[in-house]
Order: sequence, then C-alpha cells, then structure tokens
Amino acid sequence: MNGGDSLRNVPRIVDNSVAARWLLADYQRYLEVAGRSPATIRSYLGDLRQAAAFMADRSVTDPVHLSRRDVRSWVAFLTERGDARASTARRVASLRAYLDWRLRRGDLADNPAEQVSAPSASRRLPDLVSRDHLDGLLDADWGNDPVALRDRAIAEVLYGCGLRVSELCSLELGDVDWTQAVVRVTGKGGKTRLVPVHVTALAALERWRDEGRASLMTSESPSAVLFFNRRGRMVTPRDVRRILDQRITNGHIHPHALRHTFATHLLEGGADLRVVQELLGHSNLTTTQIYTHVSKSRLQKVHRQTHPRG
Repeated sequence: MNGGDSLRNVPRIVDNSVAARWLLADYQRYLEVAGRSPATIRSYLGDLRQAAAFMADRSVTDPVHLSRRDVRSWVAFLTERGDARASTARRVASLRAYLDWRLRRGDLADNPAEQVSAPSASRRLPDLVSRDHLDGLLDADWGNDPVALRDRAIAEVLYGCGLRVSELCSLELGDVDWTQAVVRVTGKGGKTRLVPVHVTALAALERWRDEGRASLMTSESPSAVLFFNRRGRMVTPRDVRRILDQRITNGHIHPHALRHTFATHLLEGGADLRVVQELLGHSNLTTTQIYTHVSKSRLQKVHRQTHPRG
C-alpha cells in the first residue's frame, strides 16, 4: 500500500520481530559506544521505530529489502501527514545514518536513502529573551534561601556562559575552576570546552556552593554534582524549565532562548564569529552563523521602528 490515508499516525512501538530484524538493540549499543547523548539516542530510535512501522505496513519487515522507492514513500508520507520540515529532515537523516551503519557492517549493498532528499528545513531565527525579561530574571530579588541561591546561579550561568540546558544539568563541582573563572563543559559527542564565567555568575555560583548546595543534598545525592533539585537529585532539564517559569514575572523563558541571547549579544558587542563558535561548542561554523542573521534582523527592526523613513 502507499503511505497515506490509513497511516495518519504511525505507531512508535514496532513488533518485536521487526525490531529484531532492524537490529535496533545493536544500533542502540553502537550509538552509546559512539558517545551519543541519551536524548540523541532516544530521538534516533524513535525515528527508526516509526520508519520500521511504516515499512512493515508496506510488507518490508527487513531493511535489507528496502528500496529507494520505499524511502521516498516514507518522505512523502511524512510530508502528507503534516510533519514540520525540520522534523522530516531529521527523520530522513536518522534513517540515512542507520542505513550507513548497516552498510558498513556489510548487511547492505548500498544505502537506499543516500540519494533521497528531504524537504529543506526552514531556518527559523532563534527566539531571544527581551531586555525586560532578562532584567526581570537576573535583577529580581529572590531571597537568600538555598533554592533561591540555586535558581540565581542557574539563570546566571545559562545566560552568562551560553550553555545548553543538558550541559548545565551535567555540570560537576570540579568542572568549575574557581580561581581562573572558567567552567569545563561537556557538550555533544562528549567534546569538552572551556567557557569563561563572568564575575556576577561566578559570585552566584560561589554563594550556591557555600551557602545553599549542602542544604539540598541528601545521603543519596551524588556528591560530585553541582546542581540538585528539591529531592537532592541531579537537576534535570524539566527542573530548569520549571525554575525559569516560576522566576519570571510575566511570560515564559525557555532555557535555550538564554543561549541564543548569549550568542546574539556577543556578536552585537563585536565578538568574532569563531570565538562565539568555540564558546557555544558548535562543530560547524555554519551553525553559529545563524546568529549573525539574528543580529541583522534586530538592527533592521530597530531601523524600521525608529528611522523617519524606516
């Protein structure tokens, strides 16, 4: 059958025999050994389960029998279903990477997804935190209790160092060089980088370390972890999102928006693009260049709003 009317929602869980033929457990182990993050692995496997379910409905239960036409049908189905272009592009990339792995194992003669193109993802400019929201988040008086000290340090580090929320959550006490005012960050693919910590963020971290951290620890808390939630466990991305929502007076701030704002403010202040690339931990300069477009768009907006002939 062709992908369409009866497949408005592809099941995420495939039959065990199909999963076995696709070697999904082996592929998961391969990704773990390769150092992919748990979130990335979940994303890849989720994409592959959907692809496997779709192919099984077309009576293709083993990827060794996949054809280029099958892969094109998968792309067509995702498009017809209304998936965002970025999501479709990611799912096709997940399938292509998986089939490359099977090709290297000698299971396939070629990669049927190699020449199949997905709809190009529209490059949506990142959301930025407004100056009012940023000032309201970082300048508000939250008090001096342990939770307030933790929340202040988290907000300062997210914006002051431009970290991904997953990077912040995995920080350990020993990752901070308190004398040199730098933090060692483990990013995607297990790559580490050193990021300077400005004086305000360092002061917030020191207060959390000295006055608040021990109060949130329990006998079962991992002693090396920098930030704990109220249960004494390592803080999670969900915890961080909740913290920001509770601390902002009006509106909503996503943790990643602080990273976007960090990069944009550096470029607007005259920072070199490659320096920003290094601070963000981007492996490709093209990824960092989107922030130059953000800066230009903000300048254009200001020009239109303030110039008499804007």
